Amino acid sequence: MKYLIVGLGNIGDKYSDTRHNIGFKVLDTFASASHASFEDKRFGYICRVKHKGRELILLKPSTYMNLSGNAVRYWLNREKIAIENLLVIVDDLALPPGSIRMRRKGSDGGHNGLAHINSVLSTNEYARIRIGIGNEYSKGRQVDYVLGRWTGEEKKFLEERIAIVMEMIKSFCTAGTEITMTAFNKAGRSVQRESPPNNSDNKAPQK
Repeated sequence: MKYLIVGLGNIGDKYSDTRHNIGFKVLDTFASASHASFEDKRFGYICRVKHKGRELILLKPSTYMNLSGNAVRYWLNREKIAIENLLVIVDDLALPPGSIRMRRKGSDGGHNGLAHINSVLSTNEYARIRIGIGNEYSKGRQVDYVLGRWTGEEKKFLEERIAIVMEMIKSFCTAGTEITMTAFNKAGRSVQRESPPNNSDNKAPQK
């Protein structure tokens, strides 16, 4: 049984360790913990991990965020993976920093990566884990915020939250979406701090 686990982000040192690259960070940590490494392949960086008889194909798209769907579609087709075995990990401005939610389907919520995946696959019915990055930015500064680097305070809980997401990935592949949501979504609400409301605009970042 194969699963495609996609972490969204942008390639290049310029975007390394930024909030928008939380998907990449999760998969890098997962691969490292599994003593595996990524290879540069078509449309993305690929790492193969075995877990309880399942093959997890970790994908970090190299298309940049706005064209993430091209990488997802290619690797789903190449590996003959069913849509129900697709899991996407993504940052979310609407959730408090460090908050975690899993959903079995949903809209893009203004996220360009999810929007392109939904468009290319012609469906939004695939599992995703949303990791909150908060919305503590002034009007017109959304792009700067999501492409900004983690603060010292955020890094305090980041490692712990990534560990939870890694367990969610394993659960998704062995127990399925519904059981994983039941087991982890409540725990995922526990965060270090809450984000205050803001008057930001709704423009999504372009990269």
